[in-house]
Amino acid sequence: MRILLTNDDGYHAPGLKVLEAIAATLSDDVWIVAPADEQSGAGHSLTLTRPLRVRKHDDKRYAVAGTPTDAVMMALAKIMRDCPPDLILSGVNRGANLAEDVTYSGTVSAAMEGALAGVRSIALSQVYAREGMGDVVPFDAAIGWGEKVLRPLLDAPLAPRTLVNINFPALAADQVLGVRVVSQGLRDYGRLRIVSNRDPRGYEYHWFGLAPSIETPAHATDVEAVADGYIAVTPLHLDLTHHESLDMLTKTYS
Repeated sequence: MRILLTNDDGYHAPGLKVLEAIAATLSDDVWIVAPADEQSGAGHSLTLTRPLRVRKHDDKRYAVAGTPTDAVMMALAKIMRDCPPDLILSGVNRGANLAEDVTYSGTVSAAMEGALAGVRSIALSQVYAREGMGDVVPFDAAIGWGEKVLRPLLDAPLAPRTLVNINFPALAADQVLGVRVVSQGLRDYGRLRIVSNRDPRGYEYHWFGLAPSIETPAHATDVEAVADGYIAVTPLHLDLTHHESLDMLTKTYS
């Protein structure tokens, strides 16, 4: 089995090293094609206004000066064109990709690109407990559970054009309670906060931040699963059509 690894935290990110160690338990044919620099929040964007540059670091190891989508497209259409991957793993992201995060996430979008190309694709993210942890985010849950969560997915009969989104809770590996297969949640959009300040020249600048999550009573989504100490496994599909509205809109125009 040939595995392609990518991410949105960049080629030198600690989470990519964690993912490489996990992938090594599954195969001895592991490739890396990842963004050269951090691309968090890039979503499913691709680069159209400047040329892409690729740097070969070693055999089967490449960095792309672009987005996660760029990296996967470059891998499939050029770098690995004659030896395509059987599996794409994206991550392990430093931070959660839960609920509506998946619409912004470069990690999930890299897996989406793989799914569009017909390759089995899985996104992995490590939740952390508080803001400001930077490079000291612990990946203990991902390290301890990564192989156990991935192995059942290697031969699972996943539907075409789908991907799997995995989130590890912010716990030590021996404190994780297990795995839950759950739906994608939706948090209160009012949790967005903007941190503002002024630079030395007096101009205002802003950072996006997030307030604490709002939980749903049923505890049946990815948001609650990780909060309850479980690994959240969520199947996602790329058809954004709201099928229940088709008949209503058809009648509206008839």
